[in-house]
Amino acid sequence: MTKITNHQCRFCDTQLEHIFLDLGKMPSANSFLKKEEIAKEKIYPLCVYVCKSCLLVQIPEIRTPNELFFNYAYFSSFSTSWLNHAKEYVNMMIKRFNLNKTSQIIEIASNDGYLLKFFVEHDIPVLGIEPASNVAKNAIKKGIPTLEKFFNTDTAKELKEKNRQADVLLGNNVLAHIPDVNNFVKGMKILLKPNGILTMEFPHILQLIKQNQFDTIYHEHFSYFSFIVIQKIFLLHGLTIFDVEEISTHGGSLRIFVKHSENKTYKIKKSVKNLIKKENEAGLYDYSTYLGFSKKVESIKTKLNEFLEKSRLEKRTVVCYGAPAKGNTLLNYCKINPDYIEYTVDISPHKQGLFLPGTHLPIKSPSVIKETKPDYIIILSWNLKDEIMEQMKHVKEWGGKFIVPIPEVKIYS
Repeated sequence: MTKITNHQCRFCDTQLEHIFLDLGKMPSANSFLKKEEIAKEKIYPLCVYVCKSCLLVQIPEIRTPNELFFNYAYFSSFSTSWLNHAKEYVNMMIKRFNLNKTSQIIEIASNDGYLLKFFVEHDIPVLGIEPASNVAKNAIKKGIPTLEKFFNTDTAKELKEKNRQADVLLGNNVLAHIPDVNNFVKGMKILLKPNGILTMEFPHILQLIKQNQFDTIYHEHFSYFSFIVIQKIFLLHGLTIFDVEEISTHGGSLRIFVKHSENKTYKIKKSVKNLIKKENEAGLYDYSTYLGFSKKVESIKTKLNEFLEKSRLEKRTVVCYGAPAKGNTLLNYCKINPDYIEYTVDISPHKQGLFLPGTHLPIKSPSVIKETKPDYIIILSWNLKDEIMEQMKHVKEWGGKFIVPIPEVKIYS
């Protein structure tokens, strides 16, 4: 690992000394392009560090949240499996915590209202907080009350003054997007009612390392968390994790249940102790565990490029399915271009007609696959591979095959 000297840990202010993974320079993963914008595209370093003191894996704030999320391309409602996940969560929370018409639900980074709408169906009051104006407006059109702003301590104080604290405060896949994590968690402490429940979901770095999920690293993701690091951050701000679940979303995530530390209503479950033991046994509390990850990543790059070169020589056509941020990290790190892959498709109309950042592959409708009948389809949204394979099962009619690149390059007939 290369020694560096010019960055400090965003949690504990320790001087960062070593690189966890250097992916080189690439554009922001969600910066999809119009044709006339390609020539003006900018690239930025994407280098990940690990703090030797607290073991938080992180990238420096190369780009600000305002730049990254002003006009966001990701709309949660276009994934059937993600909608099902949200609905199951809502039903579980209503039953477990006896939520009703008097409960106030607040979601941070509420996107297009994909989750809050299920609370609305039960006549439970909701409020979304979403910084991406285009996405927030979409939620408002659906009848989901939404604040168009970033969440921080100032936002929390404003809502508290208006008597809008949360009985349930939640945030799915938002923690990684926060450069000032201490301010963010402090804000959640302010916004949560004394007996309120906070739940957060975020990808688990145990799975990132174990399953070679390096493509989940991009400029929008400032931090990559283990449970023990999250526990320390919340405890610092007077919040205690009393339960935790390992869930399958995004290649393996954690869902934490949090209370005010002074709240004695909820006892700490065995799940907390069990996960700490699991992380310890996996070596996450040993600094050396983080040192060898880059070699595993290089292996995937080599194998994917060898497959694409072989396909090119054999005149096999290769396309991609999906235009997720993770796919752009993968393609740009592997330095793949239209000489090897003709196009990608995505179900979201908000991405169709644009071009992928860096590789400049055109984004088309999934219907194009049936027209062009490619030999191979690389599933960039590998966390949704079962859903996608079911949607595209007709490719077997012409002998088409699927490629899943993570955790290793694998062909599915």
